[in-house]
Amino acid sequence: MSKLTNEEVEFYKKNGYLLYEKQLYSAEKLAELTDIFEDQLKQKGSKLSDELDTPHFREERLLKFLLSDEVLDLVEPIIGPNIGLWSSHFICKDPFIGRATPWHEDSAYWNGRVSSFDKIITVWLAIDHSSKENGCMQVIPGTHTNGFSEYESVDGSQNLFNTQIKNMDTSTAVHFELQRGQCSLHDSRIIHGADPNKSENRRCGYTMRYFSTETQVYPEKNPNFKVWLARGQDLAGNTYANV
Repeated sequence: MSKLTNEEVEFYKKNGYLLYEKQLYSAEKLAELTDIFEDQLKQKGSKLSDELDTPHFREERLLKFLLSDEVLDLVEPIIGPNIGLWSSHFICKDPFIGRATPWHEDSAYWNGRVSSFDKIITVWLAIDHSSKENGCMQVIPGTHTNGFSEYESVDGSQNLFNTQIKNMDTSTAVHFELQRGQCSLHDSRIIHGADPNKSENRRCGYTMRYFSTETQVYPEKNPNFKVWLARGQDLAGNTYANV
């Protein structure tokens, strides 16, 4: 059952993003997900809090959320009924020291790994309240038609990664301010980033990433990487962890 109106789908297709300002999960389910995140945070060792990538590879309880109707009903109206789970990532910016996320396109970091970027979508779920003060995500609307800008190096100690898009004009940036439990959707090619967290409040989000199964995932370019069939059927001959 679609959670989006036709107007919301059209807004997403035109602008490359959408804010979904309703609760994605029930209060009980959100509390359960938060507990899993806190467990992951305790186990991270020397990793920084913003480096908890693909936690569902080691914590199968997350599949209950990633493959749930709540999130798939949000994704299907945009990318269609045949859905694969591409990735997930806990991104946590600690109070006062949370690093900036440089302006980037997700597609630039996945270049060569898949056959197409037309129907790859990220659902960014707010585990904590996300605001301008604690470094909420920002996007440049309408920049999802390209996906491969020119990059330059930046200081990796101050930033989540060590490259950023050159010559950025951020005058049209939209801030994704979200209450806990709300989420945003964005296209894999849209230019986005986030300021550092200089506030006293933690900013944690869970990114859940999906692709249309008409997209081919190249095994030789994705060693030790797993994708799941979330809904519908495979259309490209991919191999899934759950099929």
